[in-house]
Amino acid sequence: MAVAELNDAHYIQPEQLCIGLYVHLDLSWTQHPFTFSSFRIRNQGQIDTLRSLGLTRIRYIPEKSEAEPLPPAPQAAQTHATEASAVATAPAQSAADQADVLMRRVHLEKLAMQRARASACEQALVAATRTIRSINQHVFSMPGDVRRSSTDLVYSMVELLLVDADVSIQLMADRIGGDEVYSHALNVTLLSMMVAKEMQAPPEVIRTVGLGALFHDIGELELPAALLRKHDGLTSAEVRLKQMHCEYGVQIARKLELPAGILPIILQHHERLDGSGYPSGLTGAQMSLASRIVALVNAYDELCNPSDPNQAMTPHEALSLLFSQQSSRFDSKALSTFVRCMGVYPPGTVVELSDDRLAMVVSVNTSKPLRPVVLVYNPAIPKSEALLLDLEHEPTVSVRKTLRPQQLSPEAHAYLSPRTRTTYYFDSEPQPE
Repeated sequence: MAVAELNDAHYIQPEQLCIGLYVHLDLSWTQHPFTFSSFRIRNQGQIDTLRSLGLTRIRYIPEKSEAEPLPPAPQAAQTHATEASAVATAPAQSAADQADVLMRRVHLEKLAMQRARASACEQALVAATRTIRSINQHVFSMPGDVRRSSTDLVYSMVELLLVDADVSIQLMADRIGGDEVYSHALNVTLLSMMVAKEMQAPPEVIRTVGLGALFHDIGELELPAALLRKHDGLTSAEVRLKQMHCEYGVQIARKLELPAGILPIILQHHERLDGSGYPSGLTGAQMSLASRIVALVNAYDELCNPSDPNQAMTPHEALSLLFSQQSSRFDSKALSTFVRCMGVYPPGTVVELSDDRLAMVVSVNTSKPLRPVVLVYNPAIPKSEALLLDLEHEPTVSVRKTLRPQQLSPEAHAYLSPRTRTTYYFDSEPQPE
């Protein structure tokens, strides 16, 4: 809560509560059943719960309130009324207390489940990154092993995608995944397969998309490391050499005896529908659908995770740029599908919520993209216990606007830890039968 809010706060008696007041509870988040310690009262049920907490006074913020507190009752009448109410409603309050305890228990259980799923995703990401690292290290010395391990990795991902489930795109911590080269390959692979699945492509096509995405930059192994590290000031010869990684990648894929269907993806992942891409300046009809999907996702990840970190866009900015300014370069169906899956606020986006809280989007359910899961900044709660709020189940809370990480205070930035690299993995939750 801002200092100005604390200075402007007033205290009232529980009997003065009414709908429209903006209140702040001077309690730990484990001592009350509400999602936040500060909120605007929306219904009588919230008032009843507030009064059942046993507080003698409650802080409210006049500037954020939409109503005035009820007038305080005279002391004698108030005492009599309180005693009468205690006698008359004791069983009801006991039931309310039990309901509050149950609500808190359910909330903590959901939080523990969300964290367990995030941990499982992290473990899967580490294993996948380890496989990709091995692929890159043994492309030339152990082609058979590379072919088998890459196929096994992609096929296992496809199996996860194709179960009867809601697929959630999870944001991973910076420390998870390791080298940015492998994170890029994995991001493009995961998100490309997700788009193909949502476009209702058959399993064999999703597998082809996955393998092609996994190897789309494999040709960079033939380029000088110094060239790959160079961010700007490239000569025309260096630009052309860098672009040769597409052809080099096809040559490597043939040596590995990878499926022929992935070769166009490797060759065309920098082509654009309007003919502005490379290496051949192809236009829409000349590109395979799989190539168009991977080209789109590759462009998105390069905007979020460029070779020069100072040029990085937020996920929200990258998606907005592709949709509003570069849509002519990409397949329209793939782009609309990608936007729908990632949501208006992709994982990694820092947001301000409708109740003034700061948060970061950590997960988007592909079937409910407008209601992501966010990690909420609350200095009263330890960072290790930070609240994960699923907006699908919080109809009164929404995203007001997006923020750049630089707009956060040092305290909020340290708490939310906006990622220097945006790395994803996906989680699948089977639907109840």
